[in-house]
Amino acid sequence: MSFDVPPDCRYLESHEWARQENGTVRIGITDFAQDELGDVVFVEVPGQGESIEQHAEFGVIESIKAVSDLYAPLSGTIVSVNEDLIDAPELVNEDPYGDGWMLEVEPADESELDELLSPEKYENQIA
Repeated sequence: MSFDVPPDCRYLESHEWARQENGTVRIGITDFAQDELGDVVFVEVPGQGESIEQHAEFGVIESIKAVSDLYAPLSGTIVSVNEDLIDAPELVNEDPYGDGWMLEVEPADESELDELLSPEKYENQIA
């Protein structure tokens, strides 16, 4: 099976993605991760204004199969949280790179994105 790996994202080995958008960075989990988890039933992330640290745990995602920690692809301050996931966590399964995004962050250091996996390296990891 082949998974969607958008070329405009960078990736963590733990299957989170980061995409630069107009000075902020949007974060979510990959198509591969949502497929492995199965039906997502709950997503818990910190609130707007809170800080996250690169590679540190920032939240939890729960599916009918498992509970998994979420890890931050970069450090920064949360400027927006996807409130739709409260009532519709299945958006993570339906559209992991679109409507299923989790956080929008103002990066503390954009060069941290360079440390993440390229789309090609991530594709090799999940192959």
